[in-house]
Parts: sequence; structure tokens; C-alpha cells
Amino acid sequence: MTTEPGKSPIPADDLQRQLTVARPGDKGSLKHIALAGDIYTILVTGAQTNGRYCLIDMRIPPGGGPPPHRHDFEEMFTILEGQIRFTFRGQDVTVNAGETVNIPANAPHFFRNASGRPARMHCMCTPAGQEDYFRQVADPVPSANSEPPKLTEAEQAERGKKAAELAAQYRTELLA
Repeated sequence: MTTEPGKSPIPADDLQRQLTVARPGDKGSLKHIALAGDIYTILVTGAQTNGRYCLIDMRIPPGGGPPPHRHDFEEMFTILEGQIRFTFRGQDVTVNAGETVNIPANAPHFFRNASGRPARMHCMCTPAGQEDYFRQVADPVPSANSEPPKLTEAEQAERGKKAAELAAQYRTELLA
């Protein structure tokens, strides 16, 4: 690619955008939520990246993980601690600490912590929006180390109904 001398093909710096630093130790700076028995901390939001991506820290207890679903955005997971079994288009793959997996847009998938020990991973969604969906359907908790709230069957059913009702708005399809 050639450009005129002194002209760049890259747009000018957007001075309205700010540096984002996620500091898990700062009280109140990050939002922690409980969803399906997991604890998620929203590290970087779409509002901070101009909608390009979001980054979520996920703490998954033994047996934890979401139901089968698919969505029209990319999702990348880097396992920080433990081991997670991903089911992608019906095939299982085990991903260990230090490894990364990318889920292509529109592909049916889910994950489970089948290791018997807690696991932790970072999830990047691009473009952003998944973090907003999670905040709509999850319960706030005080910290990343919180226990998820004990929900009655009726409360669990209510959360599931809300997730199903909002799924399409957030470009997600929950699968049976």
C-alpha cells in the first residue's frame, strides 16, 4: 500500500479514548457477578474499547459452566488455572492452564469444569456486548472470591427465563 508522503493510511489517534487498566485489587472499580454458579469479573467493557471487545475473568467451580449456546461473535478463552472441557460442535476437547481456545462465531458450544478442582480463565468476546448480557441476567456479588448466591428453584427458573428472553437482543441463542 502506498500513501502520499506525510499521509498515513491509519486514522488519527482518537483523543476521546482513554487508557484502560483493570486492577482487580481496587475496591469498586470492577463488577463481579454470579452466573450459573460461576463468578465472573468484567475486566474491560465494550464502552472502554469502543465496542471492539470485552474481557471477562471467569472463576469456574468443579461442575460449573454455561448451558449449550451459540452467538454471532468470536469468543476466545485462555485458561489461567486448572482445566476446562470445551464441547464444540459436539466434540470434546480438554484445555489446560496456559492454553487458549477460540470459538468461531455461530458455532454451538459450551464448557464444563470437569476436573474436580476450581479453574480460572479469561474470556474475550469480539465485538463486545456479552458483558452487558451477563450483567442483565446475573446476580451482583461483592468480589471475585465470593460464593454464588444460593438460589431457590423459583429464582433459578426466573434467571433462566430472563436469559432466554434477552438472548436474541444480545445475539445469542440458547440451545436445548
